[in-house]
Amino acid sequence: MTTVRSVTDRIFRKGIGASGVLVLVIMCLVGLFLTIRALQALSQAGFSFITTQAWEPDGGNFGIAAVLSGTVLIALTAIFFAVPLSTGVALYISEYAPRRIKHTLVSLVDLMAAVPSVVFGLWGFFFLQGQIIGIARWISTYFGWIPIFSVDGSDPNDPLSSATVFTSSTFIAGIVVCLMVAPITTSVMRECFSQAPVGEREGAYALGATKWGMVRSVVLPFGKGGMIGGTMLGLGRALGETIAVFMIISPVFIFQPHILQNGTNSVSALIALRYGEATPFGTSALMAAGLALFIITLIVNFIASSIVARSRSGAASDA
Repeated sequence: MTTVRSVTDRIFRKGIGASGVLVLVIMCLVGLFLTIRALQALSQAGFSFITTQAWEPDGGNFGIAAVLSGTVLIALTAIFFAVPLSTGVALYISEYAPRRIKHTLVSLVDLMAAVPSVVFGLWGFFFLQGQIIGIARWISTYFGWIPIFSVDGSDPNDPLSSATVFTSSTFIAGIVVCLMVAPITTSVMRECFSQAPVGEREGAYALGATKWGMVRSVVLPFGKGGMIGGTMLGLGRALGETIAVFMIISPVFIFQPHILQNGTNSVSALIALRYGEATPFGTSALMAAGLALFIITLIVNFIASSIVARSRSGAASDA
């Protein structure tokens, strides 16, 4: 039997299809533009563009090893804090919040995503940084034996030692970025949690499960794909965050694995810092850095979208 579609339905379907194609075309054009502009720098640097830490394009010594590692560390720090925060908020809204305030909470979370990056940057620089130094010092004092938490130039036995070694760090930038990625991560998780089958929920209660028992055996297993996808979507946003990170960090062009210590960098902050003063060749080098970030972010978001789409199509519960 052939389905006869109305004119408006056919127009709508074609419009939606054209919009999807347009998005792909724009994405490809962006990638092509970055590639063309980056060819001059990439042809000179070659593979050393990935392994070199310094950034002196006009001197022929440049690469993204330092800024790329800083980008990843800031993003991972942000996700480390954002995942438990987002999971807790999403579970509360979907499972525990009273019906009369649920819509308000959803709107508040969504509004957080609309706050400009510069506002988060100002908050992190003027307020959070001063409040977090004590925590960073405590972590370094008691967990400094773990390499990632050690801080060069800090003496745990000297209460008067300078606190500047703990400012403008990966740790502080990561916390700020955490608050910026938490809304999108929370929204994806909440949507997936709310789709847990009603029959399985009622079945868990019928077997004597408590509210938390039902959440643990039905909601969390059903929503695990959304949790993974939301986390990776947040990671994709964190990798490309610019202004807030640029306002907080103290840029360095060396590999900085100590997240509590002053000094770090990111690809997006590098572009914001150097673009205004770059020579034509320096601009090509910045375009190459942007191309690398574009490819990494595209891969992360593509994987995340695939996981989220698969989870929403009816993942089975482990109950």
